[in-house]
Amino acid sequence: MKKIILTVAAVFVLGFANAQDKKEAKGFGFSKGDIFVEGSMTMNSTNDKNTEVKTSAMNFSPKAGYLVSDNFAVGLNLGLGSGKTTTAGTDTSKNSSFTVGVFGRYYFLELGQRFKTYTEFGFNVGTEKVGVSSTVKNNTFNLGAGLGMNYFVTPKVAISFGLGNVINYGTQKTDVSGDKGSSEMNVNLNVFNNFFNTPTFGALYKF
Repeated sequence: MKKIILTVAAVFVLGFANAQDKKEAKGFGFSKGDIFVEGSMTMNSTNDKNTEVKTSAMNFSPKAGYLVSDNFAVGLNLGLGSGKTTTAGTDTSKNSSFTVGVFGRYYFLELGQRFKTYTEFGFNVGTEKVGVSSTVKNNTFNLGAGLGMNYFVTPKVAISFGLGNVINYGTQKTDVSGDKGSSEMNVNLNVFNNFFNTPTFGALYKF
């Protein structure tokens, strides 16, 4: 009798644990109605003691999205950046930027339970100020599409990998009289061979 009771108890415990594992696994990823916040930050600096030139730069890119279906999200994103170059203790160049935009993201492939691969497209508008004593203001517009991936560490927290931009188009125009502006377009058809050449990393939290 004792063995039977222990056997039933063991089966019950194993069944409960298996149910919990399945429930947890199901929580990795997104469902319609979910909201997420995501962001990445990059900082770098150089110091050339031979030329006495120092540079520093910082970029912060937060975004928020809403799942209109299990696989498709729409959202807003911001971009904040600044940089400076100093030569022999004197500022020789400064810049700051601000962008705002909208994006759409489609999750099209799951690699196991935790990896969620997506394609994202959107556009941004912004301003950039460049100069030390006198400042030139640039108005920017950017339209692009790229690929990325989320790895869920827990059902609510994920690491974000920006893998590559497939298409990118941008324009820039200064507030200087007579400037006709400039534009640039890049199409990266070789993106599948260089995913990890210039990746961006960030964090995501799902509500």
